[in-house]
Amino acid sequence: MSLVRRALPKDAEEVMRLRQVMIDSMSAEGPSSAEWHAESLPTLRARLAEPDGEFAAFVVGHPERPERLAALAAGTLEYRIGRAGNPHGRIGYVFSVATDPDARRRGYARACMEALLEWFRERGAGYVMLTASPDAEPLYESMGFRRDPAPSMRLHL
Repeated sequence: MSLVRRALPKDAEEVMRLRQVMIDSMSAEGPSSAEWHAESLPTLRARLAEPDGEFAAFVVGHPERPERLAALAAGTLEYRIGRAGNPHGRIGYVFSVATDPDARRRGYARACMEALLEWFRERGAGYVMLTASPDAEPLYESMGFRRDPAPSMRLHL
């Protein structure tokens, strides 16, 4: 029996907590405010309730604390006009992988990532993209991810 399962609406607060763990680990300024959580939770619950939607989160329950989650991997399936190597234009994007600090080094993040990658495969994604922290890079490299030379830019609206 697998430890990994698809996250459900009842998991939304724990999914948000683990997302904050990931955000805090990547922030150069230290822990950030979580004031936005209350505003974000209804949307997250709604997305978790869509089993056939283009968003998925896979989780592992915490072995010592049943009310908590130990790990998370979440992503979306996006469409872009096809191209060579991906004629249908489906792209997986991993945007949130986190493990509770007291549950690390047990393979939970890898197990969640493997479930998410399978979900992308089942939906015909041509490739998967993610942004890796230096600490997480060895995990992703061991799963076959390679640095992408394409530059990106961002505009906040």
